[in-house]
Amino acid sequence: MALELWWGSGSPYSWRALLALEYKQLPYVSHQVQFAKQEHKSAQLLKMNPRGRVPVLKDDDYVCFESLAILHYLDRKYPEIPLFGRTPEETGTITRVISEYQAYVEEHVKKVMYAILFQAAEGGHSDDVNRAMHLLASEARTIEGRLAASSWLVGEHFSAADVVIFPGIQMLLRTLERREAHELRSRFLPVETNYPAIAAWIKRVEALPGYERTYPPHWREPRES
Repeated sequence: MALELWWGSGSPYSWRALLALEYKQLPYVSHQVQFAKQEHKSAQLLKMNPRGRVPVLKDDDYVCFESLAILHYLDRKYPEIPLFGRTPEETGTITRVISEYQAYVEEHVKKVMYAILFQAAEGGHSDDVNRAMHLLASEARTIEGRLAASSWLVGEHFSAADVVIFPGIQMLLRTLERREAHELRSRFLPVETNYPAIAAWIKRVEALPGYERTYPPHWREPRES
């Protein structure tokens, strides 16, 4: 039986699972969950993941959820195209880069996105959001430095580090394009000018086979003016 993946458009964690499956060239049955219809809270999904979140991966009788757990499972079960490196040293570095992103970047990405998407109508941005943008710019310079020295975040191969970090950066950049973010965006946009190595890396990810199947479907719809 083929792998099955339940995922939602606009979920960076779902995007990680999709990128991993496509990069590893694994056949899978895709189940897009509609958040607006509360399908992630359906009886079927809750039976597989009591937290009611996606992504959820099913491989025969085995069910796995949480995006990092899915990446590790896929790499152990289907090791032919590795995500976590080819040597112990690569594995250690990839895991460290992911840990750094989770510890020092991810929370600030969420904070800025929430402020732009849900608090912009209140007018202006808090000192807390401006501080988050300052910290994100600092971390972006670190990522820029890594990508100026190599094609991917760790060495010369696409890895779990790219899988984890790419969706978060794409979500942030897309959010900063909104008119509500005009006071914040100059630190990052245009990314080709401010962070050329990151911009080139984004294009490399987009050129990977199967990438188009991972792209959030609702992003293809025209935005409201």
